[in-house]
Amino acid sequence: MTSDNRYVSAFAPLWNDLRDEDSFPAKRPLLAHYTSIGTLEQIMRNDEVWFSNPLFMNDHEELRFGVNEGAAALLVHSGLKQACGSDERHQMLVRHFTDFYRELSDTHAFDIYVLCFSEHEKDDNDGRLSMWRGYGGNGGGAAVVFDSAAFKFQNGSPLIVANVTYLSTADRRTWIQAKLDMFADLLVKHQVPTTDLHIVAKALLERFTIFALFTKHKGFEEEREWRIVYRLVRDSSHLLDGMLGYFVGPRGLEPKLKFKVRPIEGLTNEDMSLNTLVERIILGPTVSNPLSLAATQRMLHHCSKADLVPKLITFTTPYRLT
Repeated sequence: MTSDNRYVSAFAPLWNDLRDEDSFPAKRPLLAHYTSIGTLEQIMRNDEVWFSNPLFMNDHEELRFGVNEGAAALLVHSGLKQACGSDERHQMLVRHFTDFYRELSDTHAFDIYVLCFSEHEKDDNDGRLSMWRGYGGNGGGAAVVFDSAAFKFQNGSPLIVANVTYLSTADRRTWIQAKLDMFADLLVKHQVPTTDLHIVAKALLERFTIFALFTKHKGFEEEREWRIVYRLVRDSSHLLDGMLGYFVGPRGLEPKLKFKVRPIEGLTNEDMSLNTLVERIILGPTVSNPLSLAATQRMLHHCSKADLVPKLITFTTPYRLT
């Protein structure tokens, strides 16, 4: 067994707070993606959904908070210094962690991409008004509801599907301190030699990175968010290299992952398509009228998505967004 594999097992307790029964694939809810009508048309026409870089997303803390706070806390954690047994070993551990942190910040963070959803109830044909306001064209867009039971990614996939955890700033800092305490204990327990400190430093940064990607401030809690996350560093077979692209928007050029919803050898099952994944499409409050419905039905026919026409429904709550 290589040192890397041995420490995967030895430092597995760092991941014990993730309960498999609460997330994918044990839990497979309906997931709504709120978007504009223009983007809906592009999704249908091109069989394509766009993943965004978290550094460009609406919660400015996103990736930065968990990783930056973790790095800062590591530098001043007294228990970690004691666990290392000497100033020299502690400095070496910090140096390894800092090198990996800079590599993430300067290189790898550029090609991390996220596709966001809101957990959706089976009998809900309206969605959440806050989501319509924030992401669904202020009510003039659509919610594409995906059935996550149809997400069938093969082992070793570079895509991670999970729900978001909501914590206050204080609670997130408490979580980081607890992980550093545990990391220090594991360092002593497994008597990690100096030559292997780089391995465990990288493992710690990985835990902070996943925490950052799937944790948000509790102020966003009503969104009930789930995410599919792609990281280029996990795509060792280069399955999605050809889908890495960009978008010219109000903020200039932004990196994008333009994911083609189709069978991808080594990644998905053979029947992957929008027809198999989409459970329903809800037109938003301000476009839920007979004319808009008929026009959207025509759009689906023009985009060769006639099978989705019966899944198209209109918003029913008597409410007008302002």
